Amino acid sequence: MKLNLKRPLAFFDLETTGTNLATDRIIEIAVIKLLPDGTEQTKRWVVNPGMPIPLETSLIHGFYDEDVKELQPFSAIGAEVAEFLTDCDLAGYNSNKFDIPMLMEEFLRADIAFDLSGRHFVDVQNIFHQMEQRTLKAAYQFYCQKDIENAHSAEADTRATMEVLFAQVEKYKDTEFIDKKGNRTIPVQNEVAALHEFTNMQRAVDFVGRMVYNDAGEEVFNFGKHKGKRVEDVFDVEPSYFAWIMNGDFSLYTKQKAKEIYQRWNQNKATRPAANKPATEQGAPKKQSFPKPFNKPQQQQQRNKPPHPQGGNQHKPYRKPEEPAQPVNDDMLQLLANKFKKG
Repeated sequence: MKLNLKRPLAFFDLETTGTNLATDRIIEIAVIKLLPDGTEQTKRWVVNPGMPIPLETSLIHGFYDEDVKELQPFSAIGAEVAEFLTDCDLAGYNSNKFDIPMLMEEFLRADIAFDLSGRHFVDVQNIFHQMEQRTLKAAYQFYCQKDIENAHSAEADTRATMEVLFAQVEKYKDTEFIDKKGNRTIPVQNEVAALHEFTNMQRAVDFVGRMVYNDAGEEVFNFGKHKGKRVEDVFDVEPSYFAWIMNGDFSLYTKQKAKEIYQRWNQNKATRPAANKPATEQGAPKKQSFPKPFNKPQQQQQRNKPPHPQGGNQHKPYRKPEEPAQPVNDDMLQLLANKFKKG
């Protein structure tokens, strides 16, 4: 069909180093500009993001550090991108939450003017989610062709959920699924372990996904400045991050799992073989520090200066000659008593 357009509509998608708008960067931009007369113009740019591409991200979109190391940065092509999108409305999939704000971050970092005012934004994902609602009521109608009686009562919703699962297992028992890495499986099986594996694709450590398991079964952070890093590796270089989590606005279960990992890390650190410990932990000699000025060579202290006090050497400390100790007398005892008496 032909869309009724009053000005160009630019469909675009980004491939990036990750999903953090503040720290991640664009690698690829693809744009299809649909003109009001129905014709299309397409552009594609691949750039050097200026930062390492995490392996887990490379496995999804196929861009590795070696592929982009000789390419220009975004700042070199940003003006061309902005010009191609001049007077265009923008469209994408989840573009309102990710692609548009990520593109704006890159424009701002490159000091390239790109005004969003007056443009229209079409997010195809939002149409999908609103028209094909992902509620239990919608699922019950879709899979069981029935309406829930007494919806939002716990018992009715529980039974509807059970019936939806029965229908899903039957509907998808021979259906092939292709994941983001291109792996093909038949995941919806009449077996709870298989259903568990498929419905926990994020593999969250703490359910809310602040920490997730990587492919090796290791806990990694899934947020913030350490996103994608092994939790124990972060504790190695910044152990105070654990205290920040425990004092932060995180769920109690997230804190519990963080505590378990921290305790395991602390125990492993104590039993780590000496060969794997940093030099300071192996008892390596520390850099010697010398008290000043008495450990310096005598000739360096004096530097041909006359002795103090007659010669006026103000740099060499003057020691008052020691006097013989005086016997304790009644006056000394009285002074001490006056000094330490109460009130």
